[in-house]
Amino acid sequence: MGFLSEVNIKYDMPTAAQAVKRAAYAIENGRRLGAGAVKIIHGYGSHGAGGKIRVELRAYLERLARAGRIAAYIPGEDFSIFNEATLAAFRKCAGLRRDGDLERANNGVTIVVL
Repeated sequence: MGFLSEVNIKYDMPTAAQAVKRAAYAIENGRRLGAGAVKIIHGYGSHGAGGKIRVELRAYLERLARAGRIAAYIPGEDFSIFNEATLAAFRKCAGLRRDGDLERANNGVTIVVL
């Protein structure tokens, strides 16, 4: 069972393209280090940008999931013990059970299950 890795891709207000590149690096780095999941902090668009980073990141993750390059991704607003994807993710990464965003419906984060 892998550990939970966490990365903040919005710390310096990057463009959406830069943020997605950071996420791609974090996912590959997490995989190499044996993580079971990567929590990506991307924000929710409160600075007038409309959440472009979140939208672009999740579109990218959808492509990875369809290609079988990640097991799944869980939007923060769905990160709940009542969500089947979350329960499946717990089996790959026990650290997710203790994550502070569990049950908070935080749309500023996304969990990537490797």
